[in-house]
Amino acid sequence: MSETARADARRPDEAPDTLAGPPRAASFAGLGLPAALLRALDERGVTVPFPIQAAALPDALAGRDVLGRGRTGSGKTLAFGLALLARTAGRRARPKEPLALVLVPTRELAQQVGEDLTPYAEALGLRLATVVGGVSVGRQTAALRDGAEIVVATPGRLHDLVGRKGCRLGQVAVTVLDEADQMCDLGFLPQVTEALDQVRPGGQRMLFSATLDRDVDQLVRDYLRDPAVHSVDPSSSAVPAIAHHLFVVHGPDRYAVATEIAARDGRVLLFMDTKHSVDLLTRHLRAEGVAAAALHSGKSQPQRGRTLDRFKDGQVTALVATNVAARGLHVDDLDLVVNVDPATDPKDYLHRAGRTARAGRSGTVVTLALPGQRREAGQVIADAGVGPEVAKVRSGEAELSRITGARAPSGVPLDGGPAAPRPKNRNAPFRGLGSTKDTKSGSGGRPSRRTTEAQKLAEARKAARVRRGG
Repeated sequence: MSETARADARRPDEAPDTLAGPPRAASFAGLGLPAALLRALDERGVTVPFPIQAAALPDALAGRDVLGRGRTGSGKTLAFGLALLARTAGRRARPKEPLALVLVPTRELAQQVGEDLTPYAEALGLRLATVVGGVSVGRQTAALRDGAEIVVATPGRLHDLVGRKGCRLGQVAVTVLDEADQMCDLGFLPQVTEALDQVRPGGQRMLFSATLDRDVDQLVRDYLRDPAVHSVDPSSSAVPAIAHHLFVVHGPDRYAVATEIAARDGRVLLFMDTKHSVDLLTRHLRAEGVAAAALHSGKSQPQRGRTLDRFKDGQVTALVATNVAARGLHVDDLDLVVNVDPATDPKDYLHRAGRTARAGRSGTVVTLALPGQRREAGQVIADAGVGPEVAKVRSGEAELSRITGARAPSGVPLDGGPAAPRPKNRNAPFRGLGSTKDTKSGSGGRPSRRTTEAQKLAEARKAARVRRGG
């Protein structure tokens, strides 16, 4: 069962805060959905609408423009997806002329939305095409040429296809903007407005976003007509089922702590700021015997897809990623997220955190901060509406294990290389990775040289060979 389906199969304790429109639906059966859709829902154990679905679907099915606000993992895909499918049912698209469009900010989210909606589209005899960057444009052009009633797309690739005359938007009657705030944050506003200017005048528009500030607010004013506004958990964007922790760690011990967490029994998602640091930590973890993999924009789309599949099925237990994984990543039973590099923006923090505690489950989010980062990291988390528990931790401590399941890694390399050297004690410098500055006592006590993370990793491997007598 998909993550969305699992979300829908539960009735959360919280009632939605509906700002406009009719009362929320108590069941899918009472919404007047096509019988084929109801059967498909029932086959997947989806019987009770999640709050955002119960609130938004009556208006969406009636053809009204909808403005939806809901925390990540709240089931927004079916909130717009069922309405889009029901309102498109029975129609047939001409080549290159889709009838419904879903725009999302990232490839991962596009593929997830496509996967979630495909079984329901098939139940109605509708064809769905997902178009994203990083994969063959020719194959996507062919899918549109063959005819697709629904297109799920990232703005950049859709812009390319329209420019190549591989797609025409004039017949699109239902348009959805999902995660509109991130599309604006990523600089896609021109492509989004270009698409909205081309879809059929008078068509239905639905916009879902965690925030409604700046450019998103402008989109609402310019393109939505008297929208029905529905908001779930409006008092806080944070997921109430998540325990938030801010761990203050001594610099040399930071990656030792991250390594022990990654070696836990169960999956964990670790966020870092750069592709380079993601790759270095992943190599180190694998050298320590942790089944780790890297995910970032430097990987091809097929590589990213394979990595996510391996993480979902448990072959990979520690996924190290940049913010590319902060949206659109749905993994059942992922109960721990670690910010090895603290988030620098409240929205990024919330979306990273939203990878756990999905579909009403509980989860834990841990942020590792050096003493000098504590104040800034704490403020970012506070601005996200979260009050974390703050503690100083060291590698090997029972409290770290109690909260995260951290344990010592096996030390048996997974790739046939040398094991990364461990410090002789938990307070010694962790030589595998660390700060980009290496300070030596010098004139005035100032740093006398800089070493990159790659150089530190090379030094660590050399030290390991010396210890083994190699």
